[in-house]
Amino acid sequence: MNFARRLAALPCGRRGKWVVLVSWVILLLVLAPLAGKLTNAEDNQASSWLPGSAESTKVLNLETQFSSTQTAPTVVLYTRDGGITAADRAKATADAAAFASAPNVKGAIEGPIPSQDGKALQTVVPVDTSGGWNALTPAVDSLRATATKDDPGLAVHITGPGGVGADQSKAFAGIDGTLLYATVGIVIVLLLLTYRSPTLWILPLMSSGLALTASEAVIYLLVKHAGLTVNAQSAGILLVLVIGAGTDYALLLVARYREELRRHEDRHEAMAEALHRAGPAILASAATVAISMLCLLFAEMNSTSGLGPVCAIGIVVALAAMLTLLPALLVICGRWVFWPVKPAFGTAEPTESGVWSRVGGGISRRPRLVWIGTTLALGALALGMFSLKADGLSTAGSFTGKPDSVVGQTVLAQHFPAGAGSPVVVISSASGADAAAQALKSVPGIASTTPPVVKGDHAYLTGTLSSAPDSKAAQDTVDRVRTAEHAVPGAQALVGGNTAVQLDTERASRHDSFVIIPIVLLVVLLILALLLRAVVAPLLLIATVVLSYASALGISSLAFTHLFHFEGEDSSFPLFVFVFLVALGIDYNIFLMTRVREESAHRGTRGGALAGLAATGGVITSAGLILASTFGVLGTLPVVGFAEIGFAVCLGVLLDTLVVRSILVTALTMDIDRHLWWPSALSKVTAPATPPAARGGQLTQDQQTGSRA
Repeated sequence: MNFARRLAALPCGRRGKWVVLVSWVILLLVLAPLAGKLTNAEDNQASSWLPGSAESTKVLNLETQFSSTQTAPTVVLYTRDGGITAADRAKATADAAAFASAPNVKGAIEGPIPSQDGKALQTVVPVDTSGGWNALTPAVDSLRATATKDDPGLAVHITGPGGVGADQSKAFAGIDGTLLYATVGIVIVLLLLTYRSPTLWILPLMSSGLALTASEAVIYLLVKHAGLTVNAQSAGILLVLVIGAGTDYALLLVARYREELRRHEDRHEAMAEALHRAGPAILASAATVAISMLCLLFAEMNSTSGLGPVCAIGIVVALAAMLTLLPALLVICGRWVFWPVKPAFGTAEPTESGVWSRVGGGISRRPRLVWIGTTLALGALALGMFSLKADGLSTAGSFTGKPDSVVGQTVLAQHFPAGAGSPVVVISSASGADAAAQALKSVPGIASTTPPVVKGDHAYLTGTLSSAPDSKAAQDTVDRVRTAEHAVPGAQALVGGNTAVQLDTERASRHDSFVIIPIVLLVVLLILALLLRAVVAPLLLIATVVLSYASALGISSLAFTHLFHFEGEDSSFPLFVFVFLVALGIDYNIFLMTRVREESAHRGTRGGALAGLAATGGVITSAGLILASTFGVLGTLPVVGFAEIGFAVCLGVLLDTLVVRSILVTALTMDIDRHLWWPSALSKVTAPATPPAARGGQLTQDQQTGSRA
């Protein structure tokens, strides 16, 4: 018995299974308390999301010199259709004094400031956000309670960066619980349908859940002791990824184990063989996903680069659980866990004459026509991606509904300069303060400015935008401000503020897409080449996955515009969808093609393609449905960015599972035949005299025997 077989046999040995189980129990007793601390360790400050080298990020860091805390300007807006009365002004003045005692309010409160049309007042309240955006919710709730008291006829809205941040915080509140319960519920239903057993589903789900707990604990330790950054985005995606991918690996292993139980009377031997056969594919799949995620470290965006190691850790822990804990649990439970359809020793493998065998038989009659037709259809769907508008979302466009901060921003723009409450921030050298102020005043699109405040070596000043702060016109103004300020000799001025943050985020996201997408493709190509020991097959598989990605983007773009009526796509949308679809979508090609390669040694490539599709079709389809559904859960969140990623990845996984893997890849494999494996020795293996396709997809007795060899 070689080393690989001995290693595969460890979790399923007569004693080893108990050692593995006890080891996991001890590990989880230690790690479980740490996992619960991850949420409180999240860093949701702006700097944890923004590009670290961006000018707006540097401004955020320098602003702390002018305030002991990081603050978000929160605008309390009062309006009355008939015009603001003296009583309204008195109330707003009293409210401003009361706002100072609201939770997390720190700094000077400005206002109330009347509008020129006499129909509105605004008070700007600085809210401390040094502890993250969760601090905004209690502050805004307190401001709202004070402002709406005593006069129901006076309309009140809470808006500005603080109001928007509070609504975003509420949108993400309970995200972990919502995603967990929805994901687990969907997985349970799909596993019940897949296994048609009232008990078997418990083991994969238990293993995935324990893997999630362990990965959260490991990540928490790295946050505390290695400086890893985790925010709400990466924590939410981690949950979906670990349960979805972990369940996928479990499905592949259980399917191969069930096959081997029909060939081995001893369940320990059956599991050892299943691990030996399926383990390399699962390992290659997990390595592809983990390394692809680590490629995100090349991103400029802190939120994107931080997501990489978080997801990679989750995948590695999920892999460890599925190759150790799950096999041990399955062997301990025995065949009865498959009840009521237990795989008895010596019985025929049902997949050899099942629906996917018949599908393969149909493809084998005209494989060239099938793959050309499928490629043209997917290419036509991909044309929709040219309507993609992934240049960022406005504040209103980032929510699936219309929270009060969005309504308030619209009302604010009707009575005050559109950029009120979200100014452009300029920080210059103290000696260049006056010149920087003069340069800011001269820029078209700046409605008004504040005098510079000098502290130490730096000066702080702001300018009010005449355009809405989340508009393209406001971003153009920021570019003009930067051009003007950078030209001031000796000022060393930096330009920031919320509009600058949005602008820098969009530019960094585009940069990240151009850099990371080619790196991920190269990584996946190398892994496939090593796994399949070929050149032609990896190139074709990469091409099919990219085509699947383009088709998913095309359909998604049309759906976002005409079905969901979103204003556009988040700037990070193409990159995130690419990484998840390519890294996860290639899984199914790995599962299929490793089995095809195994079978091709006995049957020839055309026969191997048919046998591989018949053996893996059911389990890969089930895995795809589960992974698509888990990512689809992201669509339940009231945040457009998450909803778009969830929809596109869900759609892409379904396309990859049901069309690309089952039809396109199978047809290409049959048409190219043994040349697919060039330059390996397998490219010289010819087909048997009686190909399986001649029997409509049924496997001959000799071929069945060969698959057991």
